[in-house]
Amino acid sequence: MNSRLPPAWSKHLKTAAAPKPGLPRPALANPPKTNSFARAQADDLLLKQAYEHQQAKRLDEAQNLCLQVLARTPNHALALYIMGTVYLGYDDEAALRYFARAVGEEPRNPYYHLSLGEAYGKVSEFSAAIKHIEYALEVQPDLVEALCALGRVYTQFDKPDLALPLYEKAMKINRDHPKARIGMAASLTGLGRMEEAGVYLRQAIEHRIDVAAAYYDLVQSRKFTEEPAELQSILRELDGPRLKSEAVQNLHYAAGKVLNDLKRYAEAFDHFNKAKQAAGYKFDIDQYRRFVDLTIETFTPDLFAARSSYGNPSEAPVFVVGMPRSGTTLTEQICASHPDVHGAGELSKLRRVANAIGLNPSASDFNKPIMTVTEGLSRTLAEEHLSYLRERAPTAQRIIDKMPHNFELIGLLTLLFPNARIIHCRRDAIDNCVSCFVLPFSSAHSYNSDLRALGLYYREYDRLMRHWNEVFPGRIFENRYETLVEDQEAQSRRLIDYLGLPWDDACLRYFDREGAVTTPSRWQVRQPIYKSSVKRWKNYEGEIAPLIEALGDLADI
Repeated sequence: MNSRLPPAWSKHLKTAAAPKPGLPRPALANPPKTNSFARAQADDLLLKQAYEHQQAKRLDEAQNLCLQVLARTPNHALALYIMGTVYLGYDDEAALRYFARAVGEEPRNPYYHLSLGEAYGKVSEFSAAIKHIEYALEVQPDLVEALCALGRVYTQFDKPDLALPLYEKAMKINRDHPKARIGMAASLTGLGRMEEAGVYLRQAIEHRIDVAAAYYDLVQSRKFTEEPAELQSILRELDGPRLKSEAVQNLHYAAGKVLNDLKRYAEAFDHFNKAKQAAGYKFDIDQYRRFVDLTIETFTPDLFAARSSYGNPSEAPVFVVGMPRSGTTLTEQICASHPDVHGAGELSKLRRVANAIGLNPSASDFNKPIMTVTEGLSRTLAEEHLSYLRERAPTAQRIIDKMPHNFELIGLLTLLFPNARIIHCRRDAIDNCVSCFVLPFSSAHSYNSDLRALGLYYREYDRLMRHWNEVFPGRIFENRYETLVEDQEAQSRRLIDYLGLPWDDACLRYFDREGAVTTPSRWQVRQPIYKSSVKRWKNYEGEIAPLIEALGDLADI
């Protein structure tokens, strides 16, 4: 979650002192009118407290105070803005609405445009993101936060070459800005320039800039055969005082990765466990089971038979789904190496549609949401979705959305695109879960919080995929990771054939493909296929008993 306010605003709230030279003078809402000075002072006091709660992740308290201010002053720009920061990360649609209202109240405020742009970036609405961040830079050309934010959006938007000059400019203004060096490394990584990325990460560590994140990214860039000096440095960092939770997680994951490379598996797994404990996520498996039950009960063959004329007949959309770490990125890269295919990465558009109509794990009934999707609405939503995809690749015959968790939404995507192709990536259950466990995931993946929760979640994913295969027999292409690793060319040919395209040898050289990769697989997909990930879980056999027990008959021991 983004828990910052723009420098000037947070400074005002924390100290009410004048800003440092170079920062704009804060203007906490519109100048108070006659007789409203006391109310403005009271509002500012509540917002100062709201900001402190938000920084401490006491989001309910922050929200309540902002709502008190908005009840008295409905268009208070800063209250709207803080509400946006509170929602960012767990209800991005609400965050967008609040940031947009703040921008409406103060249309020349660069920070509000910046945050609205970043929120659009989070939901993969890249044109809107670029527009608002560029406007922030128009108002304040030296706003380093905005330069870095625009760089991040370009890196995500498969244009890391456009990100480089933005980070270079940011570093000229402030060489020690935490997001500039790390961002420069990310864009270089996106271009496959790993050694140069490593230089910037080492500089970040040397200058004590976002050290934990820099160590994490640095150790991902190569495989270690002997203990590097970085390992002891990482362990020393972990002994440091007052480390934030995110830093503790990054350092434990970094140490675990190095120790795994060195085949010191018990030590490595101890660090991965400590990283999970530092994250502190909790997962409600009962609620998730109810969601899967509802999905299975609602999306029946009869439902689709009655709606066979729904949606748009386009064959352009391709959805790559499955558990994270099941080979989804590799599959996308192979397909996107074909000249007629564009890999758009992980897009949140389908999830946003699902949330808007009420198809989410907290819903108690799916019949009402489904009844709202009329034939006309299905066509409208599909058209909108297609234009969103076309923005990324106007001429491609196939455009891949590689959001793994769209496996939950195969019913909805079929109502919108009855001819869309669906590639389901499947991997050995224990390998898949261990590969998830040893990597950092956001709170949206709270099932990854401990081994038992992960195993039980995997069983629900498997149950739902079995349902989709029964409802759509023969429609979903199952791409087994082990099959792909065993015979890359044969399986790649099957994939391209499933897409309805002629074979192209470029698909065998997927690792030479230009373009950004921003998922945890960004280092691996720059390499030719390797087999060392198959049955990797046996290295951790002594540590993963709760996972194997939770997986039950799905564990291939």
